[in-house]
Amino acid sequence: MTQSDQPRPLESRASGPLTGKVRVPGDKSISHRALILGALAVGETRIAGLLEGEDVLNTAKSMRALGAKVERTGDFAWVVRGVGVGGFAEPQAALDFGNSGTGCRLVMGAVAGCPITAVFDGDASLRSRPMRRVLDPLELMGAKVVASGEGGRLPLTLQGARDPLPILYRTPVASAQIKSAVLLAGLAAPGVTTVIETEASRDHTELMLKHFGAEIVSTREGSHGRKISLTGQPELHGAEVVVPADPSSAAFPIVAALIVEGSDLVLSDVMTNPLRTGLFTTLREMGGSIEESQVRGDAGEPMAQFRVRASKLRGVEVPPERAPSMIDEYLVLAVAAAFAEGTTIMRGLQELRVKESDRLEATAAMLRVNGVKVEISGNDLIVEGRGHVPGGGLVATHMDHRIAMSALAMGLASDKPVKVDDTAFIATSFPDFIPMMRSLGAEFS
Repeated sequence: MTQSDQPRPLESRASGPLTGKVRVPGDKSISHRALILGALAVGETRIAGLLEGEDVLNTAKSMRALGAKVERTGDFAWVVRGVGVGGFAEPQAALDFGNSGTGCRLVMGAVAGCPITAVFDGDASLRSRPMRRVLDPLELMGAKVVASGEGGRLPLTLQGARDPLPILYRTPVASAQIKSAVLLAGLAAPGVTTVIETEASRDHTELMLKHFGAEIVSTREGSHGRKISLTGQPELHGAEVVVPADPSSAAFPIVAALIVEGSDLVLSDVMTNPLRTGLFTTLREMGGSIEESQVRGDAGEPMAQFRVRASKLRGVEVPPERAPSMIDEYLVLAVAAAFAEGTTIMRGLQELRVKESDRLEATAAMLRVNGVKVEISGNDLIVEGRGHVPGGGLVATHMDHRIAMSALAMGLASDKPVKVDDTAFIATSFPDFIPMMRSLGAEFS
């Protein structure tokens, strides 16, 4: 593992205004997919703005192990020379994804369509997370789980299909990882692979498949769902990809700027894909000042510059259908809710229970230990905002980078400092979070 075995605790305390202009790291979802599709394409893919966090670097190592040529050519600049659809070579050692569920599950899909056997592994956190719901459709397509940990967990040996089958699959939950795994396996299958979602999940895989030359059609299904059909056995062509700034990473300085008095912050090139902007919609409903300008796009993904100013927030009710567009942001939204006046109810958060940790319980614990009244009712999170947070607590991060960053953001405006037990795992998604926040005026020690 690349993280240190020694915990790295850190304390966050009330700061002066957060000011300046920054670009947060490249989007993790786009970075994973650019590497994987570049490896499955014919020719050369050039990637600018790649997130160089540990999760993405582990995906890059896995693509090399599967036969693609992957090279770093400069800061956040990478070149991938692919092997073509179905062309992965059998890796000589286990593919180690560290802490990354996204990288692991997407590569499972890509491997499932190839006639090879690969071992998937990760750190203690990843080994504890369920893989069965991704493996179920892959087995329908002809892949086989040869060995696995208890309940289909890592370490896991997956034998790809020699003759993969196209399927029509209805996802049991709104999950971009399940959908993407099926579509990536479907690349190697003859005919049309179709995924139907009752609730639309992130569409990064569909947009990037189209950018690399795949024939893929997405249409509405019911009131909130999508039907995605992919024609198999295309020849994907290498492409240029500019990775936009990650809205999930931008969430932490944005919420910090909203709650720290006098803050005025500018963030550039933030992705504004509508299936990723639920947090921004919610923060604006709460009274947050978030202005967009300089809108542009690349590889089908829109982006914009954000100006964020400190604001008086109020409690709101967040509908369950918004969850897929902000599933990674509820932790830091709960921090904003704690500083708001009134009650915030976040509904339909069952997916938080199967992330890096049980994020629903961990979020509630983070707030309680810092004097915030919070309740879990079924899959809903209810936060009683009083306009301020007492603070003074020690937050257990459970090896979860988003809990660590959310707690540190909270401490910047709380009455007493907030301490987190370990910041080592922040490097999986946002390696420069601590120095970047300090450069804006954050007080960490």
